[in-house]
Amino acid sequence: MWLYAVGASHLKTPVAVRERLAVNGEQVPDVLASLFDRVGQAVLLSTCNRTEIYGFDQARAGGRDAVVDFMSARAGIPPDELRPYLYVHEGESAARHLFRVACGLDSMIVGEHEVLGQVGQALAGAEETGRAGLPLVRLFRHAVSTGRRVRRETGLSRNALSVGSVAVDLAARGVGRLADCRMLVIGAGEAARMVAKAARGRGASQMAVASRSQRRASVLADELGGRSVALSDLESALAEADVVVACADAPGAIVDRRRIEAAMACRPERPLVVIDIGVPRSVEIEVGHVSNVSLYDIDDLTQIVESNARLRRNEEGRAMEIVDAEVARYMAWLQAFAVRPTIVALTRMSEGIRRRHLDATLRRLRGLSDEEREGLEAMTKAIVKGMLYDPIRCLKRDCRGCGRQGCHATETQVQVLNELFQLDGAARRRPAPG
Repeated sequence: MWLYAVGASHLKTPVAVRERLAVNGEQVPDVLASLFDRVGQAVLLSTCNRTEIYGFDQARAGGRDAVVDFMSARAGIPPDELRPYLYVHEGESAARHLFRVACGLDSMIVGEHEVLGQVGQALAGAEETGRAGLPLVRLFRHAVSTGRRVRRETGLSRNALSVGSVAVDLAARGVGRLADCRMLVIGAGEAARMVAKAARGRGASQMAVASRSQRRASVLADELGGRSVALSDLESALAEADVVVACADAPGAIVDRRRIEAAMACRPERPLVVIDIGVPRSVEIEVGHVSNVSLYDIDDLTQIVESNARLRRNEEGRAMEIVDAEVARYMAWLQAFAVRPTIVALTRMSEGIRRRHLDATLRRLRGLSDEEREGLEAMTKAIVKGMLYDPIRCLKRDCRGCGRQGCHATETQVQVLNELFQLDGAARRRPAPG
């Protein structure tokens, strides 16, 4: 059995490719249903900076290759063109990658904590479909607990920035004092809420919220002491704004060049800063070509992020010590899980043979007392237990000593036991003694 992860993130993949792979919350059930036609069990993790699929399959390459083909079809990019943008992790490397993600070590903003909740949400989405088996459930729960431990025991997340706070910092660089400008937030989800609260913390008070859901826009606007805007009134809101932050969870662009040009015609001398942190992007790339408009997307946040990363680098070592220890614990459990079916099958086969021979013996020795029958029962159980003790002990010992999936010694032992004792089911068809 093989654990694997296939993904694309900000570290290797430009936003133009990431947005074609991205899956928003509404799409998750349908995407998982389609994915399960190809693989046995999987969990999908999709954020503004990454889309990753974690799987667990019988064959080493089968599930992994099926996921690559699935992502290729979803993005509309041929597999050979997409592969350079993807990374593939297997076994211990896959577990370590997820644990790093959950801790914020693999994030654009090192130490950010939003991803920890997203990891938990990814597991919840897979569990709702009933297709997340025990190895993946255990993996994601362990990743979440590791992320919490890192936050508790290190300073990695202390005073950490978020994507929203970095976007607000970029806005302030473009317009100066946020208290003097009018801000329009497009979107009303969690990302929009973080942006809006970060802006308010920096002094922004003139805020408007636009969303496909008027109800959610009104709720967020009320929290901020601002006003909600219907998407049908977006052009007038754009004309009034000094800063636009787009973080809508939408499959396509909400703000196009035509709308921006119409808005700028009403205020030709006043510049507009547009920051799009959505994946897929909510703002057409051509908007950046409109006069007096500065457009930034999520990949443009890296300069601010790099300075933040330097301040946290000394905490990464301690965080990785925790990650490595927790990965070792998970892999030891996974190895034991992998050999458990063999141990159960061997025990059941042995018990079946013992029971058949004992029953045949008792039928021939009809004059035995109850005490003698109990003595034979105890003796045969002791013989079976003694014979199985060393094989089972060796399997469990080598699992703990191996510490990584795909340990050759353990795989060989399992294969030998299966072949010698016909644990695939043939043993259950043995004839009873005569």
